[in-house]
Amino acid sequence: MKLTDLFLEELEKEAAATRRVLEQVPDGHADWKPHEKSMTMGRLSSLVATMPSWIYMMIDQDELNLTPGQPNSYEQRGLDTAKKLLEAHDEEVAKAKASLARTNEEHLMTKWRLKVHGNVVNENVRYSMIQSAVFNHWSHHRGQLTVYLRLNDAMVPAIYGPSADDARFD
Repeated sequence: MKLTDLFLEELEKEAAATRRVLEQVPDGHADWKPHEKSMTMGRLSSLVATMPSWIYMMIDQDELNLTPGQPNSYEQRGLDTAKKLLEAHDEEVAKAKASLARTNEEHLMTKWRLKVHGNVVNENVRYSMIQSAVFNHWSHHRGQLTVYLRLNDAMVPAIYGPSADDARFD
């Protein structure tokens, strides 16, 4: 199996699970956070919704700079309703699929860099970065978001198995 096929299959699965979570984000709670050191629900849910954009950035750019206003920077969108989150998510998943469909194994073996304030904080081959910095990182933040949902009495959907609210895998 080609890496692109593997990533497309993984993206389909993870995007569907993420969509189920985003559908439950309560409107009007964008500023809520469980602790002063935590992200707000708006920031976290926007990040979870748009993380597939990192796939096409890793394919179509040579680096990502997490310093706002800099070239190749990532500007997080403020998405304050479940409707906006779902629209952004679907848009970013479609772009990620398109980039995966047009890339090749050779390109995925080339180096990609993550920078913060101009300093390289991570550099590795693209396929490894997609696996760790997108798929693994995405599931981590999606898990955080499910805790936010629980703390706001919103339904926590089934992701890899049933939840107390959603027994679809029973």
